[in-house]
Amino acid sequence: MSLKDNIDMVRDELNSEEKFFEKAVVTEKFLKKYKNIILSSLVAVVVVAGANMAYDINKANKIATANAALATLSKNSNDQNALSQLKDASPSLYNVWKFSYAVSNKDLDALEKLKNSDVAIVEDLVKYELAKDEVELEKYALKQDAIYRDLALVQSAVMLLNNNKIQEAHNALLKISNESPLHKLALSLLHYGIK
Repeated sequence: MSLKDNIDMVRDELNSEEKFFEKAVVTEKFLKKYKNIILSSLVAVVVVAGANMAYDINKANKIATANAALATLSKNSNDQNALSQLKDASPSLYNVWKFSYAVSNKDLDALEKLKNSDVAIVEDLVKYELAKDEVELEKYALKQDAIYRDLALVQSAVMLLNNNKIQEAHNALLKISNESPLHKLALSLLHYGIK
């Protein structure tokens, strides 16, 4: 290599070192200027991640507690400690348990207490269970989101048939949709029971 090439190579190295130091100075200024924001952001990320993990752990503990309480209640339905644990851990599951227990024991007072439950399914099923005659069953079936709508219509029609209100029973059975599993039963009642 010639002297000129060596000088050019040294100049290029000095230029690259100069650029490196320039970038280091710019980076240092940037870090000094935004140090508080960067640290705050890191702390916020750590806090959010910690809160999320704590929430997940708490949720898992509540589920485990509710499951344990429900298992205890399935063995001994009179265990008040398990009942209060279930109520604290999962109020919705508590309402479902109370409904199930009331239905299995035919406890109308307990069902009445659940009539305005926060759990929509329990509230709907309680209204169905408390329907005693064809008028209440028809009223229940008219609700748009009634779970046992078609079953209520069939029960209402059977009660109407027993009271010799054949046209009303016929009208109730015609309200059952074609997609319903009870449609064939309704057709059978229309054919054999009402004519």
